[in-house]
Amino acid sequence: MTSPSIIIIGAGFAGLGMALELRRAGLDTFTILERATDLGGVWHANTYPGAACDVPSPLYSWSYEPRSDWPRRFSEQRDIHAYMRGVADKHGLERFIRFGAEATEAEFDERTGRWIVRTADGSRFTGDILIPAVGQLSRPALPDIPGIDCFAGPAFHSAEWNHEVDLTGKRVACVGTGASAIQYIPRIQPKVAHLTLFQRSAAWVLPKADLEYSAAHRALFRFFPPSRLAERLAIWLLFEVLALALTDIPSMKHPVIALADRHRAAQVPDAELRAKLTPDYAAGCKRGLFSNEYFPALAQPNVTVRTTAIEAITPTGIRTADGVEYEVDVIIYGTGFKGTEFLAPMTIHGLGGRTLADVWGDAGARAYLGLSVPNFPNLFMMYGPNTNLGSGSIIYMLESQARYIRQVVQYLTGRPGRYLAARGATEQSWDDWLQQRLKETPWNFCSSWYRNAAGRITNNWPGATALYRWKTRTFDPNDYDEAQAPAAAA
Repeated sequence: MTSPSIIIIGAGFAGLGMALELRRAGLDTFTILERATDLGGVWHANTYPGAACDVPSPLYSWSYEPRSDWPRRFSEQRDIHAYMRGVADKHGLERFIRFGAEATEAEFDERTGRWIVRTADGSRFTGDILIPAVGQLSRPALPDIPGIDCFAGPAFHSAEWNHEVDLTGKRVACVGTGASAIQYIPRIQPKVAHLTLFQRSAAWVLPKADLEYSAAHRALFRFFPPSRLAERLAIWLLFEVLALALTDIPSMKHPVIALADRHRAAQVPDAELRAKLTPDYAAGCKRGLFSNEYFPALAQPNVTVRTTAIEAITPTGIRTADGVEYEVDVIIYGTGFKGTEFLAPMTIHGLGGRTLADVWGDAGARAYLGLSVPNFPNLFMMYGPNTNLGSGSIIYMLESQARYIRQVVQYLTGRPGRYLAARGATEQSWDDWLQQRLKETPWNFCSSWYRNAAGRITNNWPGATALYRWKTRTFDPNDYDEAQAPAAAA
């Protein structure tokens, strides 16, 4: 039987995971378009000092490709990227990847029932199924601050770290206190002359149960696989409990809050600094962070934490709303990503030529199972709307999505010219259920990247990962409108 041709956009964990699922099912009629010169997605792009995952590696890895020789529990960027490359090499994925191919536009041809994808270099690709796997954290976001382009010295986002800039002996301004900042600040603090952290809101920080795996650990994991599986299961269960605390059983948050408070009190003896670093919003509203080094770094004599709002960037530094100007040599922005702008800046045209951006409008992104949008046939997103996690490993979610999409591919195998799009009523019912669950979550009670400008939570999954795995366990054609392309029927 004829297998549908597939275009996957992105060669990070989502795109590679989709390709692996297809290969495991004996399907290889796919092409991966990757804008970078190497695979890895965010783990290729983010090379700032201390870049690491905040989910332990036994869980932050493909379940069917376990690694027994992780150097430590919370692996750093170079080791995660090496793992991805090793798995891709093992399964021969690189021959399916077109590097330097930045997809800019995709259009569904109703006559042929195929997708036409155009790239920045003018190339054109066609396929029966389109799987965007570009992630939610791939486009750096710079703050909207007057004068941001006028600073005379080096300035860069953490995801675009300028390794040519030597920070030794420099006065450095760090803007933002997200997951990246708590990793690179402890690494650069010992070498800079002075570090000024401009903090809009304090982070909830928990102790990091990290450790370096010994040779004995690695031998045990290799020769007695149940030990490795047991650690993965324990980590998964811990994150599932934390997820339930966010969405289903709020009272379970209290021990976590107490742990964060004790951690802060123990590591920040200065009462004034500790007050600045104490969050003023509900725990869980923003993703909790893990670090044993962040607070001690901020307590050093060459660090100042400023909480007054930034008014402007000047040629020589940063001016705050109280009129004080801080002269610095380098500015580093740890201000996150454009997480709510799904699939941007690509333009996606569905039935009738309507763009995905127009269909979603100001209200924001939505999709059935986070995968399929009505009137966009044979378009299945990886890491789409409401599939991000407040707690847990996104790879577990991506595996659920890949398994579901693989079932779609198998259904369409032997059905040339047929295409599917989520029924409007099905998607509406799904969104109603989502919004009801999201109402009582802490994500509604502060400003974060989880919410778009309209206040809608477009990013997060409201529950445990096991619930999403259950919801996506079986593809049901009755949830979709199905049609035949005229050219294929002729």
